[in-house]
Amino acid sequence: MAIETWPPIAVVGAGAVGCYYGGMLARAGAPVTLIGRAAHVDAITRDGLYLEGVRVKEHIRVRASTNMGAAGGAQLFLVCVKTTETEETATALAPLLPARAQVLSLQNGVDNCERMRVAAGLEAFAAAVYVAAEMAGPGHVRHSSRGDLVIGDPRTSATDSVPAAELEQLAALFNRAEIPCVVTRDINAELWKKLVLNCTYNAISALARARYGRIVRDAGMRTLLARVCEETVAVARAAGVNLDLAEQLSVGLKLGEMMPEALSSTAQDIARGKRTEIDSLNGHVVRLGERLGVATPINYTLYKLVKLLEQVT
Repeated sequence: MAIETWPPIAVVGAGAVGCYYGGMLARAGAPVTLIGRAAHVDAITRDGLYLEGVRVKEHIRVRASTNMGAAGGAQLFLVCVKTTETEETATALAPLLPARAQVLSLQNGVDNCERMRVAAGLEAFAAAVYVAAEMAGPGHVRHSSRGDLVIGDPRTSATDSVPAAELEQLAALFNRAEIPCVVTRDINAELWKKLVLNCTYNAISALARARYGRIVRDAGMRTLLARVCEETVAVARAAGVNLDLAEQLSVGLKLGEMMPEALSSTAQDIARGKRTEIDSLNGHVVRLGERLGVATPINYTLYKLVKLLEQVT
C-alpha cells in the first residue's frame, strides 16, 4: 500500500467510532464507504456526515450503505462494530475480502481478532482506540477529545522483530488524515491497557449516568476507580501481561481530567436501550479471573449491575 495514494476503505460499523475515523479519512480525500444502520446511512447520503469535532465542524461527503456488499473491493477494512457483533461481522466480511486486503479492528476488548480468526479465518490487525465520540443524531458524530490510535499485530509480542512494513504504512495513512497513530510490537499489552481504562470508567459512567470529569472529581469515585484498576491489572498479570499498576492508576485518573466530557460507550448504549459490550469489558475480567484464581469482586459487582440495567432499559 503506497501512502502517496489512498486505498479504498470500508468502515464496517458506522457508529461513533466508525463515523469519526471514517469521516476524518474521507475529509482527507480517502475513498471511504461507511456500512451502518439505515437512519445514519439515510442522513449521510442526503446531507453528508456531520463531524462536530474539537477542530473540525463540517459536513463531509462520504459514501454510505446498509449493505455489507458495498464494502466489496476495499483494500482496508476498519471493523468498528460492537464486540457483540464480532463473529457475525467476520463471517459476513470474509467472502468479500480481495487478495491482500487488510483488516483492522477498532473495537473495545482484547480478543476480537482471535474471535474473528476462529469464526471466519480472518487475520486482523488490532488497534487500541482513544477517542471520546458519540452519535448526537442521525449522521451526526460529536467528537470531544483525543482520537489517537495504537496499532499492531496480535500474533506478535514485544520480543519479536521490528513491526511489519504494512503496519508502518497503515500508521502513515492515518497520520496523513490527521489521526495520530503509532505502531507497537506488543499490541496485546496495549489492548489490556485500554481494557483497564474501559473497566475503570465504562460501567460507572453508565450506572451513574455521568461523564468522566464528574466521576474523577469525586473522592469516593476516585477510590472506586483505583480498586477496579487494581483488580484488572491483577488479572492481566495472571494472564501473562505485565502491566505497571502505578502507571495504570496514574493514566486512569488523568484520563478523566483530560476527557471530562467523555460519556462511556456503555452509558450511551444504556441510554439508547441497546445491548452493551460489558461482557467483553468487566465481564471478561471476571471470567478470566475465575479461571486464573484472581478475585474480582468490584468488577463482578459493576458487571452484574450493568447486566441488570440492560434488562430494564
